Amino acid sequence: MKNLPIDITTFVGIIIALGAIIGGQVLEGGHVSTLMQLTAFIIVIGGTMGAVLIQYSLPVFLLGLKLVSWAFVPPRVVLEEVIEQITGWGNTARRGGLLSLEPILVEMQDPFMKKGLQMLVDGAEPEKLREALEVEMDAYDEHYRLSAKVWESAGGYSPTIGIIGAVMGLIHVMENLSDPSKLGAGIAVAFVATIYGVGSANLFFLPLSSKIKSVIGREMVKRQMVVDGLVSIANGENPRLIDTKLRGFIT
Repeated sequence: MKNLPIDITTFVGIIIALGAIIGGQVLEGGHVSTLMQLTAFIIVIGGTMGAVLIQYSLPVFLLGLKLVSWAFVPPRVVLEEVIEQITGWGNTARRGGLLSLEPILVEMQDPFMKKGLQMLVDGAEPEKLREALEVEMDAYDEHYRLSAKVWESAGGYSPTIGIIGAVMGLIHVMENLSDPSKLGAGIAVAFVATIYGVGSANLFFLPLSSKIKSVIGREMVKRQMVVDGLVSIANGENPRLIDTKLRGFIT
């Protein structure tokens, strides 16, 4: 699928979130460098990714990483164009029969739409057509939503991993009570690890999962429109009625 322009809201959200935290730190008289603790970062992010890998298989995890790009450049899904396309198929089929749709298959790039149109041209029964396409829809939905949940799970683990990092920092502090010069660094790691854990969950992981799910949901709406449209064409319904029916998905 072609891509839409960059989703500016993702970038704006990240800038506002980080700006609020860093700005608050500066307004309180703190130093930005205080929040930059490599040890805490490794503990929280490394521990979180490890926990997620334990929960999910490698293919699901890798797809979850790939889907991050959807939060910035989502797949192009314009429902109005889909309606016009399906209505056009209906008009073509009404004038020349289902076989007149065959030339359209050559230029079709969307695999789901191409499969459905091919079944329609081949004369599949309307209910068999719906059944086959809805099985594929369900498989798509389950597979991609599971990968989106990778980030939802990360959002659940990271605050706890942050607490682990905080406890580790405090243990380090307790081990060096006799050396005051090491107390500051240990306490910093302890509290920054908590910030990293809670912050990464609520500012990145959970919002990222929700945005990916919204993209998947829009694709599912498009696919349901395609199924209903193709079944309507197979049943010989008037293209105007098909158009009216499909526009209900948008409203």
